[in-house]
Amino acid sequence: MIKKEMIAMLLAGGQGSRLGVLTAKVAKPAVAFGGKYRIIDFPLSNCINSGIDTVGVLTQYQPLRLNTHIGIGIPWDLDRNIGGVSILPPYEKSSNSEWYTGTANAIYQNLDYMSTFNPDYVLILSGDHIYKMDYEVMLDYHKAHDADVTIAAMPVPMEEASRFGIVVADSDGRITEFQEKPPEPKSNLASMGIYIFSWPVLKKALMDLKDVPGCDFGKHIIPYCHEKDKRLFAYEYNGYWKDVGTLGSYWEANMELIDIIPEFNLYEEFWKIYTNSDIIPPQYIADTAIIDRSIIGDGAEIYGEVHNCVIGSGVTIGPGSVVRDSIIMKDVEIGAGCIIDKAIIAESVQISDNATLGTGADVPNKLKPNIYSFGLVTIGENSVIPEGVQIGKNTAISGVTVKEDYPGGVLESGETLIKAGERI
Repeated sequence: MIKKEMIAMLLAGGQGSRLGVLTAKVAKPAVAFGGKYRIIDFPLSNCINSGIDTVGVLTQYQPLRLNTHIGIGIPWDLDRNIGGVSILPPYEKSSNSEWYTGTANAIYQNLDYMSTFNPDYVLILSGDHIYKMDYEVMLDYHKAHDADVTIAAMPVPMEEASRFGIVVADSDGRITEFQEKPPEPKSNLASMGIYIFSWPVLKKALMDLKDVPGCDFGKHIIPYCHEKDKRLFAYEYNGYWKDVGTLGSYWEANMELIDIIPEFNLYEEFWKIYTNSDIIPPQYIADTAIIDRSIIGDGAEIYGEVHNCVIGSGVTIGPGSVVRDSIIMKDVEIGAGCIIDKAIIAESVQISDNATLGTGADVPNKLKPNIYSFGLVTIGENSVIPEGVQIGKNTAISGVTVKEDYPGGVLESGETLIKAGERI
């Protein structure tokens, strides 16, 4: 029988609705990050760097690009005969078939997969955080404390603690209480959604709670284990960790990569981040180009100015265009004479000559003020922006737009323009 000490289950089915048009056609873990990576590369790289060679990736929402990106796991050295990486979408069973309805329900539906490896421990991960972490150190902590469940927790400023699930631990690290987004937090240790379970404990909890609608780790499984007097411990993590679930945090995390001394370093030899890279030609920087403090992907052609940006592979920036404080994903074409300020532009967008993005007043978005904020212009993939238009701040655009969609050639700040038409 196969025996693995610890296997990882990576939850990558999320829609990421707070990323707005960026995730209209792609699962959040497959969204580009840092010019050449996708968000899921970080937990996958952490697994192989931590010596975990068996990873189940649970997909659900828009899985095509994620599946293609992961493939058989070659970039992460996860193409193994025994173990390796397995994509686990929901599937039809003889008695019933259902979508994954919560994080724990998704894991429950894959009990057979986990049982195959007869693991001692199961590591539960989320596919949408940017961080580097050695899970082996966390496992050592779990064993040393004879824990049933270990929860990775991160100190956050006390004034922000009410936004998180908070764990209260005694001096030994044993968890005595949980608070879900408490108005009066008793501690500043926020749960990171990273758990190590001893396999028998996880199995029993999943079986006992299998009929709970939308069964979730934070809301159901962890409180259940606590009630049953299981040994729950908090593993304190003090490194860089970013939930890139909002456009603001996603933009900030990308911008932090280009700091003079980046807080999160993609260039370390000993803890590499692996990805599935296309084979593309090198970048071309014209003699007219001016570039400072930017990451420029392979195959990019720069004829204009780029300041403080993360530019993906295969991007073209035309002569006389100035791009500032922006994230431009792969295969975007920016024409000549464009001005782009603080924008997030998704893959394969076409911006025609002399367009201006990020102009005007910083007024809230009328349709979704909690999503399209931070003064950003957000453009969904495969969109087309016509020549000479002006686009304000806190705006969102998706689809093939034409001059007529812009009254007087302007999309005012706070407006949203979503067109159904796709360009083939």
